Amino acid sequence: MKPRPARIEGVLFDLDGTLLDSAPDLYTALVRQCAEEGVAAPDYAVVREVVSRGSRAILRCAFADRGEPAIEALVPRYLALYEALLAQDTHAFDGVEALLAQLEARGIRWGVVTNKPGFLTDALLARLGWDARAAAVVSGDTLAVKKPDPAPVRLACERAGIDPAHSVFVGDDRRDVIAGAAAGLYTVAVRWGYLDGGNPDDWQADCVIDHPDELSAWFPAEVSA
Repeated sequence: MKPRPARIEGVLFDLDGTLLDSAPDLYTALVRQCAEEGVAAPDYAVVREVVSRGSRAILRCAFADRGEPAIEALVPRYLALYEALLAQDTHAFDGVEALLAQLEARGIRWGVVTNKPGFLTDALLARLGWDARAAAVVSGDTLAVKKPDPAPVRLACERAGIDPAHSVFVGDDRRDVIAGAAAGLYTVAVRWGYLDGGNPDDWQADCVIDHPDELSAWFPAEVSA
């Protein structure tokens, strides 16, 4: 593993599968759409694995035999079903809340770079009370490109006022590592997310961790004199 920067100004995170376990609500939306379309819903485990790839990948779990034009036509209804469920069963992964509090206590800015559509990202962060805490939020439609392109990560650094060379990008997908590295950040791959069927040890991240507490340990509480 590559040594981390001696001074860290900011930490940027992927959202789904890194900070939040949103798969239960995304799966419920698919189950409801399957019922509307008269098809059997796939197993939860199958859907959970592809959550990081977005709504189209989720829909392919149930409707792949219909072809891509049909999948595209199903997207608006799926997003509407998911929006109605937003944050119903979504929760932060164990250790995430403590990690964010630790960063804030040390004056280290944190933000989110996600491929999730902005209207869903903003609503979800607001319901969790994270919208006012994040120093930057860049969604999948903020720019014309999204991860693995590094542009969204660079934009988040600009909005948060942090130097990429002194910042960290954390994610549960190879795309996160590619985008973070290309933007000049130290990259951390996590093993607790959806992983898209991959192995984080193969992604060439600068560091791989098993639990948010490992990241919290980078920022020990300051001891008063």
